[in-house]
Amino acid sequence: MSRIGRLPIAVPKGVDVKLGDNNTLTVKGQKGTLSKQFHKDMIIKVEGSNVLVQRPSDEKMHKALHGLTRTLINNMVVGVTEGYEKALEINGVGYRAQKQGKKLVLTLGYSHPVEMEEPQGITVEVPAPNKIVVKGIDKQAVGEFAAKIRSKREPEVYKGKGIKYENEIIRRKEGKTGGKGKK
Repeated sequence: MSRIGRLPIAVPKGVDVKLGDNNTLTVKGQKGTLSKQFHKDMIIKVEGSNVLVQRPSDEKMHKALHGLTRTLINNMVVGVTEGYEKALEINGVGYRAQKQGKKLVLTLGYSHPVEMEEPQGITVEVPAPNKIVVKGIDKQAVGEFAAKIRSKREPEVYKGKGIKYENEIIRRKEGKTGGKGKK
């Protein structure tokens, strides 16, 4: 039995969980509504204030889907109650971010500013010129947009310039030494 998959998901007060046809689960909370269709083989039960996920057999695919389905449902419940956020830091001389309406404008040392449109359901905050906070209720969408922002100028290993996650550690490399070549 999957150690994660067998755990019941506690549904807090104020959150409404509905199971539709084709294994479509809709979770509604104070921050918004999320809906997702799960694999047809997974058995999802809404019992009172708990959601249970069971698998039909011990087949390898069913074992893999068991824990995944439970985690995705839990992420939906957490998303509509607390929400998700990812913080990014910008390091480098002249590198900065600013918000213009629904656009995020990044100055990253290119010949042009990089403009990014906020996707639906995601909010971007710029509390400081070198800090970006991506917020939303869908964990996957928040992570994907944060990764897209980071990909515009990934941190390099010599000086650490670029966009990195707040808690990310960049392993630095030593640069070339000033010694002369061998004789």
